[in-house]
Amino acid sequence: QVQLVESGGGMVQPGGSLRLSCAASGPTLTNYAMGWFRQAPGKEREFVAAFARSGIRIIYADSVRGRFMISRDNAKNTGNLQMNSLKPEDTAVYYCALATRGNPIASSLLRSETYDYWAQGTQVTVSS
Repeated sequence: QVQLVESGGGMVQPGGSLRLSCAASGPTLTNYAMGWFRQAPGKEREFVAAFARSGIRIIYADSVRGRFMISRDNAKNTGNLQMNSLKPEDTAVYYCALATRGNPIASSLLRSETYDYWAQGTQVTVSS
């Protein structure tokens, strides 16, 4: 059974940075696509960023491109989301997720239904 444990959330002032981590037990992350999503109060869950299974293609939402970066630490079997130049509108609960079924094409990684395992989520609050 796959388990994802997410950490690193908190409160930061506008313009600041936070780093989220998603540690996986069971699978080797390099064998699967990993996605990051967020959900703000009163809004639907939205796509943030994702690694394709190959690790070659990385996809970012327009709202975070140039500010957020995702990476993998293979030795720790952990995915990371580095968030820079944070804005109040980035405030949300952030989730990492793993797609272990088949070999999803890149376009499908933007859809939450592609992922079959989800972390518990961590709160990110950007406020002065």
